[in-house]
Amino acid sequence: MAIFKSGNPTLSEKIFNTTIADQQQGVMTARGAINKFGFMFLMVIAGAAYTWHLYSQGKAETMMPLMLVGVFGGLITALVITFKRTWAPFLAPLYGLLEGLFIGAISAIMNDAFREKYPGIVMHAVGLTLGVAVAMFLLYNFRVIRATEKFKSIVFTATLGIAIFYLVTWVIRLFGVQMDFMMMGNGSLLGIGISLFVVVIAALNLIMDFDMIEQGAEMGAPKYMEWYCAFGLMVTIVWLYVEMLRLLSRFGSRN
Repeated sequence: MAIFKSGNPTLSEKIFNTTIADQQQGVMTARGAINKFGFMFLMVIAGAAYTWHLYSQGKAETMMPLMLVGVFGGLITALVITFKRTWAPFLAPLYGLLEGLFIGAISAIMNDAFREKYPGIVMHAVGLTLGVAVAMFLLYNFRVIRATEKFKSIVFTATLGIAIFYLVTWVIRLFGVQMDFMMMGNGSLLGIGISLFVVVIAALNLIMDFDMIEQGAEMGAPKYMEWYCAFGLMVTIVWLYVEMLRLLSRFGSRN
């Protein structure tokens, strides 16, 4: 079905088409997916609180390895969930915890780095991320923004372009070429413009995610897909938060 064209690579038509026959354990509901997202959110908070506490206690040497565990462990877990969707009920909470370790660490570092230039940067990033998520949900729920075919194509193309751009800049940096406008804290107008664009695309991906969850529930996807969809939504929220933090750091650098 053409409606399943999400910008989020963890949510696609193929996902639901390949699992619709496996319904022995019950069927997916939108409420169930949101409830499981709420549980994952608590796991993120727990992980973030731990690494934040370590940093505040002056234990950065302990926090940094955990931050790397969060980054690479979260990536590996996400890949496993993507290819083994039936494992989502077991691995999605772990993904939330690992992402929490990363988010807490990077947030603590940014909070300390901008203590004078932008006090409260982390709280502002959290507030804006949650505010944008709620706003996108309301816009989707009241059909102010509809996930039409044209909308999906534009968001998907933009998301893919961002992924390729980030990959290219990462490869270039491996060869010693620095692209300062891509660094956190760089206050150039180009950097701010890029961050604003990425934040907008990340926010629009939430519309895609809500649509996918709703459509999956209507199709009667198997119960474990609630965890998978909650995981997909969390991927977008984490991305949005990191990009929001990057954007605010750029504004803070201009003060």
